[in-house]
Amino acid sequence: MYRILRFIRNTAAIVLFCLCVLAFVKAFYPLSFFNIQGISLLERFWVRDLLFAGTLLIFLVILTLLFGRIYCSILCPLGLYQELIRLIFHRQLPYRVNRFFKYVLALFLVGMLLGGTVFVTRFFDPYALFGAAMSGAVWGMCFLAGITVVTVFKGRFFCTDICPVGVILGFLSRFALFRVFIDDIKCRKCGKCAKICPSGCIDYKNHFVNNELCVRCLYCLKVCPFQAMRLGKKTASPVAFNLKRREFLLGVLSLATVGIAYKSGLTFVQKTAHRFKNIIVPPGGESPDTFVNRCLNCNLCVQNCPMKVLKKATTTYPAVHLEYNNSFCSDSCHRCSQICPSGALKRLSLSQKQHTKIGTASINATICINCGLCAMECPRGAIIQEATTSRVQREKCIGCGACKVVCPVQAVSVKGVEKQMNV
Repeated sequence: MYRILRFIRNTAAIVLFCLCVLAFVKAFYPLSFFNIQGISLLERFWVRDLLFAGTLLIFLVILTLLFGRIYCSILCPLGLYQELIRLIFHRQLPYRVNRFFKYVLALFLVGMLLGGTVFVTRFFDPYALFGAAMSGAVWGMCFLAGITVVTVFKGRFFCTDICPVGVILGFLSRFALFRVFIDDIKCRKCGKCAKICPSGCIDYKNHFVNNELCVRCLYCLKVCPFQAMRLGKKTASPVAFNLKRREFLLGVLSLATVGIAYKSGLTFVQKTAHRFKNIIVPPGGESPDTFVNRCLNCNLCVQNCPMKVLKKATTTYPAVHLEYNNSFCSDSCHRCSQICPSGALKRLSLSQKQHTKIGTASINATICINCGLCAMECPRGAIIQEATTSRVQREKCIGCGACKVVCPVQAVSVKGVEKQMNV
């Protein structure tokens, strides 16, 4: 039975990890897989798709309450990467206890998200970090190098003590119906289960498994020579409710953390309002200041843009954006809005995208040689060739950049709009 479970878990993890890598190297994109990534799912639920994302969120919660941290075991690409590192560089970890700081950090990051910004949260989101690394972003590669070193010496420390998704799902795993536990009668305290555990959640001397830290890798079931490691229902020892002073203060601190983070998120959003001008964000991003607070910088859209106009975050604009240096936003493509998992981009049909104004072109009459190429290339017919120069009809222009790319003398420039609109 356990052998079958391990086979199913390992196969699913390998397949999904490969799909994730393929998506970031532009070979294949499994849309539904990325929709269930933790922080991006929570953000989509909060800002965009209440029903659809809410249903997936409930499914993830139920899955965790039934089986524990299956998400960390199968669905999280960064978690699977850490597991691969652990298999290559294996070190025994000491038994790890829960630290209250991780709850404070997770609540703060979620509070910031609820306040309207993922600007801070994106640096702790495992999916966004993995995407940044796979897309070759410098900060993502630096993080991946750092997490590799941490994994070698501390196992899945990031998953158990830092990752907000892991911390929240770990707390829910406390109440999971099916738990990993030690059969007191069969156990001989050989310690093989603790030696292979990637999260340091097994206290074999006291016959205890911390299911909040357990990432359901199921390796302990495989190595136990006495079949003492079990996965199933086990009634936890009843704990009487006793509101002690310490628990009360911790509860108040938790609520205060969410409140402070929520307020901080609102303040951050207000400070970024109208800070970024002339930046062109992808169709469905609404406005530069809104998009910068919603984009996780996973770079999935950047990697899968067929026209190569989507660019990674820069110091000028710390989120994905469009640059028309060598190409333009094709009138026949709406891929970015379809694949964004976080809701930072509203999903647009091709027709909606073709009528979404993301910028406005202008022509420098002193440079223009009136060759007419811009007028011929404009998919909206927004450029009129007159006697001495060409002129942009601003009410028709959507800012796709086709005119800028074909201009032989660089007389055309395109600036973003403060708020995208339908034209």
